[in-house]
Amino acid sequence: MKLGATLYIKNTTEAVAFYSEAFGLTLGYHERFPDGTFMHASLLRDGQEVFAVSESHNDNLVRIMLSSSLEGSRPTMSYGINFEREEEVNKAYEMLAKGGTVLFPLGALPWSSFCAEVVDKYGVYWYITVDPSSQ
Repeated sequence: MKLGATLYIKNTTEAVAFYSEAFGLTLGYHERFPDGTFMHASLLRDGQEVFAVSESHNDNLVRIMLSSSLEGSRPTMSYGINFEREEEVNKAYEMLAKGGTVLFPLGALPWSSFCAEVVDKYGVYWYITVDPSSQ
């Protein structure tokens, strides 16, 4: 079984490039709307889909997601990315925090030596960490 995750956001053309760089992903299967934004864009690591991105045409939903993260309340969903090295977490953190909201700065928790929680500029809540099994 595989859980499919799709981020419904605005500015998918920019976001796909942003997430590709932040997480070391490549663009897989994708379809575009006539305006050039992504109807669906699979982002891959080592040939496996990590998540997909789709342009949101629901402005009310986007406003709710962004306002909830800016007001300090926690969204009901977060996406977790487990990296093999601290350098990867640090790079992702720096990119996600720019224009985003840091909920838990880089640090340690009982289950992770190096992790953070950030709501990025697209309103997506990320938990990024070094995978304990890779240490």
